[in-house]
Amino acid sequence: MPRLRGRRCDIRTDENIKEALIKCATGLSTNETTEEFTVEDGELRLVKKKVVKRDIPPDIKAVRMLLGECGDSTDEELIKEKEKLLSMLKENDGDGNI
Repeated sequence: MPRLRGRRCDIRTDENIKEALIKCATGLSTNETTEEFTVEDGELRLVKKKVVKRDIPPDIKAVRMLLGECGDSTDEELIKEKEKLLSMLKENDGDGNI
C-alpha cells in the first residue's frame, strides 16, 4: 500500500487526492470569511463580518498530472479525456466561457 508522509494511504485517501486534483485542474470558486470580534461584558461579540468570493483559475500542472495518468493512452482516449475536462470547465464556469 502506498505511503503519504509516513502514513498508510487507503483507497479513500487516493480518491480524495484525485478529487482535489480535478478541482485544481478545472478551477473552482470559494468563499473566504473574515470575522472581527470584541469583548463586551466578558463576552465575545461579532463586530464585523466580511465574505469574499474568490475564483481560482484552472491549474495547468494539475491538468498535466491528470493527463499523465493516462500513460500510453491512444489518441482517441486522449481526445475523450480532453472533452471531459473541457465539459467540466464549462460546468464550473456557468456561462460556458473558458
